[in-house]
Amino acid sequence: MNQSNLTRRTLLAAASVIPIAGFAAASEDNQSTHPKDTNMSSRTFIKTAAPDWLMAFWREIDDKTWGKGFDCFKEDAIANLGVSDWHGREAIRENLRAFVDKGFTAHHEVVEYWDGGSLKVFRGFVTMNPNDSTQKSVRPAMTHFFFMDERDPSKVAHWYGSVGPVAF
Repeated sequence: MNQSNLTRRTLLAAASVIPIAGFAAASEDNQSTHPKDTNMSSRTFIKTAAPDWLMAFWREIDDKTWGKGFDCFKEDAIANLGVSDWHGREAIRENLRAFVDKGFTAHHEVVEYWDGGSLKVFRGFVTMNPNDSTQKSVRPAMTHFFFMDERDPSKVAHWYGSVGPVAF
């Protein structure tokens, strides 16, 4: 077969006849990076409107008021946003304030909210308008996972989130 006859279809057909057992035997001695005792579970999610507690939280950031909207977090909640590792409601509030207040105004937009009981998933966008009018606004995508407290399911125990990229 010459190079001009190679297509994705012919490559896939050729790959399908390679004995997979050879690959399996060659990799048997390799240690898996996944633990053998992984705790697997399933969960049902319901797409619904974002709850008041989440909207109040985003509003505190958007309005730069930093008040009661943070009450959705347990006092000892943990937040991991990108590289952050903030421990405690007040640390979450103060670190977000320091980040936002130093350079921009935000506006959070909810696209989807999924309720899975003790796990809530949020997807949306945040428009970030720099205080410096010579800089352009950006609108990165956001995805956030809120793990609710087992004893008080109205409070966030652990927040994992990502925003970005803010710029390339």
